[in-house]
Amino acid sequence: MNQGNKNSLIGKNDIETSNKKRDPYGYEVIMDLHDCNISKFTREDISLFFVALCDLIKMERRDLHFWDDYDTPVAKHQTSPHTKGTSAVQFILTSSIVIHTLDLKGDVYINIFSCKYFDKKVALEFCEKWFSSSNCISHHIERV
Repeated sequence: MNQGNKNSLIGKNDIETSNKKRDPYGYEVIMDLHDCNISKFTREDISLFFVALCDLIKMERRDLHFWDDYDTPVAKHQTSPHTKGTSAVQFILTSSIVIHTLDLKGDVYINIFSCKYFDKKVALEFCEKWFSSSNCISHHIERV
Protein backbone atom coordinates (compact mmCIF):
# COMPACT_ATOMS: atom_id res chain seq x y z
CA MET A 1 0.00 0.00 0.00
CA ASN A 2 1.15 3.52 -0.75
CA GLN A 3 2.26 5.03 2.55
CA GLY A 4 2.81 8.52 1.09
CA ASN A 5 -0.84 9.59 1.37
CA LYS A 6 -2.33 8.79 4.77
CA ASN A 7 -5.86 9.34 3.39
CA SER A 8 -5.40 6.84 0.55
CA LEU A 9 -6.74 3.34 1.09
CA ILE A 10 -5.39 2.07 -2.22
CA GLY A 11 -1.92 2.83 -3.45
CA LYS A 12 -1.13 3.09 -7.15
CA ASN A 13 0.72 -0.24 -6.98
CA ASP A 14 -2.42 -1.93 -5.62
CA ILE A 15 -4.54 -1.07 -8.66
CA GLU A 16 -4.51 -3.40 -11.65
CA THR A 17 -2.83 -1.55 -14.49
CA SER A 18 -3.23 -4.15 -17.20
CA ASN A 19 -4.42 -2.86 -20.56
CA LYS A 20 -6.27 -6.07 -21.41
CA LYS A 21 -10.05 -5.82 -21.32
CA ARG A 22 -11.71 -7.99 -18.72
CA ASP A 23 -15.09 -9.58 -19.26
CA PRO A 24 -17.70 -8.35 -16.80
CA TYR A 25 -18.15 -10.44 -13.69
CA GLY A 26 -21.64 -9.10 -13.18
CA TYR A 27 -24.15 -6.39 -13.92
CA GLU A 28 -25.82 -3.93 -11.59
CA VAL A 29 -28.67 -1.53 -12.15
CA ILE A 30 -29.35 1.12 -9.54
CA MET A 31 -32.70 2.89 -9.69
CA ASP A 32 -34.08 5.87 -7.80
CA LEU A 33 -37.81 6.01 -8.56
CA HIS A 34 -39.70 9.09 -7.40
CA ASP A 35 -43.37 10.12 -7.28
CA CYS A 36 -44.48 6.49 -7.04
CA ASN A 37 -47.83 4.89 -6.23
CA ILE A 38 -47.44 4.17 -2.50
CA SER A 39 -50.26 1.60 -2.56
CA LYS A 40 -47.63 -0.71 -4.14
CA PHE A 41 -45.41 -0.48 -1.03
CA THR A 42 -47.05 -3.40 0.81
CA ARG A 43 -45.35 -6.72 1.51
CA GLU A 44 -47.89 -8.44 -0.74
CA ASP A 45 -47.26 -6.13 -3.69
CA ILE A 46 -43.49 -6.20 -3.21
CA SER A 47 -43.59 -10.02 -3.16
CA LEU A 48 -45.57 -10.01 -6.41
CA PHE A 49 -43.14 -7.46 -7.85
CA PHE A 50 -40.18 -9.76 -7.19
CA VAL A 51 -41.95 -12.75 -8.79
CA ALA A 52 -42.89 -10.77 -11.91
CA LEU A 53 -39.48 -9.07 -12.24
CA CYS A 54 -37.53 -12.31 -11.80
CA ASP A 55 -39.72 -14.07 -14.34
CA LEU A 56 -39.27 -11.20 -16.79
CA ILE A 57 -35.46 -11.02 -16.54
CA LYS A 58 -35.13 -14.80 -16.14
CA MET A 59 -33.68 -14.92 -12.64
CA GLU A 60 -34.20 -17.86 -10.31
CA ARG A 61 -35.63 -16.67 -7.00
CA ARG A 62 -34.38 -17.95 -3.66
CA ASP A 63 -35.07 -16.58 -0.14
CA LEU A 64 -37.02 -13.35 0.37
CA HIS A 65 -36.51 -11.26 3.51
CA PHE A 66 -38.38 -8.16 4.69
CA TRP A 67 -37.50 -5.41 7.14
CA ASP A 68 -40.28 -2.98 8.13
CA ASP A 69 -42.71 -2.10 10.91
CA TYR A 70 -44.74 -5.28 10.43
CA ASP A 71 -45.44 -6.84 13.86
CA THR A 72 -43.65 -3.94 15.56
CA PRO A 73 -45.40 -2.10 18.40
CA VAL A 74 -46.82 1.22 17.17
CA ALA A 75 -44.64 3.14 19.62
CA LYS A 76 -41.56 1.75 17.82
CA HIS A 77 -42.75 2.44 14.24
CA GLN A 78 -40.47 4.51 12.07
CA THR A 79 -41.68 8.09 11.58
CA SER A 80 -38.86 9.76 9.66
CA PRO A 81 -39.39 10.29 5.91
CA HIS A 82 -35.96 8.68 5.37
CA THR A 83 -36.73 5.47 7.29
CA LYS A 84 -40.49 4.84 7.21
CA GLY A 85 -41.07 2.15 4.63
CA THR A 86 -40.24 -1.39 3.67
CA SER A 87 -36.90 -2.88 2.77
CA ALA A 88 -36.60 -6.31 1.21
CA VAL A 89 -33.91 -8.54 -0.23
CA GLN A 90 -34.86 -11.09 -2.87
CA PHE A 91 -31.94 -13.46 -3.13
CA ILE A 92 -31.55 -14.92 -6.60
CA LEU A 93 -29.38 -17.81 -7.69
CA THR A 94 -26.85 -15.36 -9.17
CA SER A 95 -26.97 -12.65 -6.43
CA SER A 96 -29.75 -10.34 -5.18
CA ILE A 97 -32.37 -7.69 -5.78
CA VAL A 98 -32.81 -5.12 -3.01
CA ILE A 99 -35.67 -2.67 -2.58
CA HIS A 100 -36.26 0.20 -0.17
CA THR A 101 -39.58 2.05 -0.18
CA LEU A 102 -40.08 5.39 1.54
CA ASP A 103 -43.78 5.70 2.33
CA LEU A 104 -43.77 9.38 3.29
CA LYS A 105 -41.75 10.47 0.26
CA GLY A 106 -43.29 8.16 -2.36
CA ASP A 107 -39.85 6.96 -3.43
CA VAL A 108 -38.45 3.51 -4.22
CA TYR A 109 -34.77 2.58 -4.41
CA ILE A 110 -33.88 -0.64 -6.23
CA ASN A 111 -30.58 -2.42 -6.83
CA ILE A 112 -30.43 -5.43 -9.14
CA PHE A 113 -27.10 -7.25 -9.14
CA SER A 114 -26.39 -10.48 -10.94
CA CYS A 115 -23.40 -12.25 -12.41
CA LYS A 116 -25.87 -13.49 -15.06
CA TYR A 117 -26.63 -10.99 -17.82
CA PHE A 118 -30.07 -9.35 -17.83
CA ASP A 119 -31.62 -6.69 -20.04
CA LYS A 120 -31.26 -3.53 -17.98
CA LYS A 121 -33.71 -1.57 -20.14
CA VAL A 122 -36.43 -4.21 -19.70
CA ALA A 123 -35.84 -4.25 -15.93
CA LEU A 124 -35.89 -0.46 -15.68
CA GLU A 125 -39.08 -0.06 -17.72
CA PHE A 126 -40.80 -2.78 -15.70
CA CYS A 127 -39.89 -1.19 -12.35
CA GLU A 128 -41.00 2.28 -13.48
CA LYS A 129 -44.32 0.90 -14.65
CA TRP A 130 -44.92 -1.33 -11.60
CA PHE A 131 -44.50 1.57 -9.17
CA SER A 132 -46.03 4.20 -11.52
CA SER A 133 -42.92 6.37 -11.18
CA SER A 134 -43.01 9.70 -12.98
CA ASN A 135 -39.33 10.40 -12.33
CA CYS A 136 -36.55 7.81 -12.45
CA ILE A 137 -32.80 8.16 -12.23
CA SER A 138 -30.79 5.04 -13.01
CA HIS A 139 -27.21 3.86 -13.29
CA HIS A 140 -25.76 0.73 -14.85
CA ILE A 141 -22.47 -0.74 -13.71
CA GLU A 142 -20.50 -3.61 -15.17
CA ARG A 143 -18.56 -5.25 -12.36
CA VAL A 144 -15.14 -6.65 -13.31
